[in-house]
Amino acid sequence: MHSKLSTMTHSQLYPLEVNPATGEPFFRLPPPNGNIIVTPPRLSDAPYFAPILNDPRVGRWLEGPPIPYTDEHAAEWIEIITEQSQTILDKLKAEDTTRPGMALKLVDGCPVRHIREVLPDGTDVYVGDIDIRRGPFEEILDSEERRKQVEINESKALGDPSIVWTFGDYIAPSHHGRGIMSAAMRLILYSWAVPRMGVRCMSGYAFVGNIGSVRVFEKSGFVFKGILDNGKTVRGERRRLNYLEWIYEEQ
Repeated sequence: MHSKLSTMTHSQLYPLEVNPATGEPFFRLPPPNGNIIVTPPRLSDAPYFAPILNDPRVGRWLEGPPIPYTDEHAAEWIEIITEQSQTILDKLKAEDTTRPGMALKLVDGCPVRHIREVLPDGTDVYVGDIDIRRGPFEEILDSEERRKQVEINESKALGDPSIVWTFGDYIAPSHHGRGIMSAAMRLILYSWAVPRMGVRCMSGYAFVGNIGSVRVFEKSGFVFKGILDNGKTVRGERRRLNYLEWIYEEQ
């Protein structure tokens, strides 16, 4: 598998690799998880969402997805995120076409987010998702002030170092405890978010009790700041949040 893949070192896709057979860009996790890749979403991923998200070992720790999660939810969501990813890739490819050899362009997201295990026969299976987006400011307890800060943050121009970003992620229970999400977060943060998005400040959130997610953030350099109670209710249950912070440090 490794020998069949090329690295686009002079392309706007850098530092992503590209599968020469399919043209799909991807990141490969470092050993011992070299059989794990992160790619753009594919429309064919949709059937795999519900079995993972409806597992309480995953769904309990997520705020966004409706639970129970249905195939209809999956069909709507995959269209949204596939378009988001393709929009970023189209901008980068257009830059290569119209202005080849120019400095790497900043973009407002990461085009790869779906985590896959590559099997011995070369096929792969969907096992999770990691997304980076502008932050929700959960640490601001007043809901109106929080809404204002979200609006301000969303309005900031790409490349502004004061933009606050956050990660959202999950992985199938079959792949828990293998260090996959920690490696994926570090890889996307330091290989894409910092150089290709200009990310300099991030917040991390995990529901109280989700020890695994806190550890994932900490392994990526996030610092635990405390526990929040901003009145959040998820599926009828009051939930508190672990709050972590990451600030870029020049190497």
